[in-house]
Amino acid sequence: MKKIILLATVFFAVQSFAQQKHPSFMQQGNIYEVNIRQYTPEGTFNAFAKHIPRLKKMGVQTLWLMPIQPISIYGRKGTLGSYYAVADYTSVNPEFGTMNDFNNLIKQAHALGMKVIIDYVPNHSGADHPWLTTHPDFYEKDSTGKPTFTADWSDTRELNFENREMQDSMINTMKFWVNKTKIDGFRVDVAWGVPNTFWTRCLQDLKSIRPLFFLAEADDAPLHNAGFDATYTWREYNVIKEVAAGKKDVTYLDTIFNTIDTSFMKGAWRLYFTSNHDENSWNKADFETMPGIIHAPFAVLALTYNRTMPLIYSGQEEPVLRALQFFEKDPIQFNKYERASFYTALLQLRNSNKAFGEKAQFKRLSVNNPNAIMAYQRVFENDKVVVVLNLSNKAQVVQLELNGQASKYKELFTGKQFSNIQNSALPPWGYQVFVKMNEAINR
Repeated sequence: MKKIILLATVFFAVQSFAQQKHPSFMQQGNIYEVNIRQYTPEGTFNAFAKHIPRLKKMGVQTLWLMPIQPISIYGRKGTLGSYYAVADYTSVNPEFGTMNDFNNLIKQAHALGMKVIIDYVPNHSGADHPWLTTHPDFYEKDSTGKPTFTADWSDTRELNFENREMQDSMINTMKFWVNKTKIDGFRVDVAWGVPNTFWTRCLQDLKSIRPLFFLAEADDAPLHNAGFDATYTWREYNVIKEVAAGKKDVTYLDTIFNTIDTSFMKGAWRLYFTSNHDENSWNKADFETMPGIIHAPFAVLALTYNRTMPLIYSGQEEPVLRALQFFEKDPIQFNKYERASFYTALLQLRNSNKAFGEKAQFKRLSVNNPNAIMAYQRVFENDKVVVVLNLSNKAQVVQLELNGQASKYKELFTGKQFSNIQNSALPPWGYQVFVKMNEAINR
């Protein structure tokens, strides 16, 4: 495919721009993905906004809203269609409310110190986007001259990034949201399907307006060279699912971590998750991929590992134990919030402890059974966090190699204090997060 070839040819894009600092507001950050349609029975901006104070208390820092633009009618899937078949890049889906409602949501989030990013779909438009009539040369064509689409995305049409005017138009639509709504960044859909040459120009232009955060739906290292702050961990996640299913052990996961880690530039953030809209709706995450008690240690991993920009999907704090429908109304029922305290503890630790800052040191720790146990520490000055995970279905007696000055620790979830954490016992899929006790923690 032409776009993929172009992507490959710019593998070694100029790195100077990518070495810019990440936005300060994302330091020690996290992302909560919001499925507006399914979040409430109403499925509107205003209805979701009532949850923002609750999410703030839980420790959520950044809200990522799935595409909020109108959805194409031609070729529409199901009754309501796919969010990713955009009919108009510069307006909001009336299903969700008005532009004023959206702006009020942003104002409410900002007033609480939270940030808002929106999903953007530049690889393709909806199948009846006005550009198909006004600018047919904006689209890729097949041998018969008809606009093309990929796989079963029959409700979309692929954009032609060899057309400079189309590129400029796309950048202008993104500027619209930056200037008119005061969003804080973008999650970019199918970022891997768009040439890096475009991203280098686009992100440099947009980041010159004000600091913005950019998340790429891709696990390609070169996208960081183009200016993206964070990329997906698809390859790591697929192995994590195998570990959760008992098909692989920790040593294999280590091999993947090490191989991928060396291919990404220093400071590149990676999006770790146990679910997202794709994995939930199409692959039954996390209620089947990491069912019951299996979910917790992998969620701890996602929120505490090296380089991680952790993601929590809509309703994981409930939890939602089904695949949410993608093209129909299927509201989440919030009642018990059974995982809320678990996520609150992790998010608040991450938000407050400098061991999760960008300048912190990360180190894997030696253990007695590396096939089943994963252990690591994060340290910055006097702040230290030690994480121990049993990624197996058998109880483990843990012997941990922990060098350095003796310290007192408090276990995050139990509140118990320890002067020695080198020996412990973990049940199947057990986990411990030890936080070094110091003056700041004890106040």
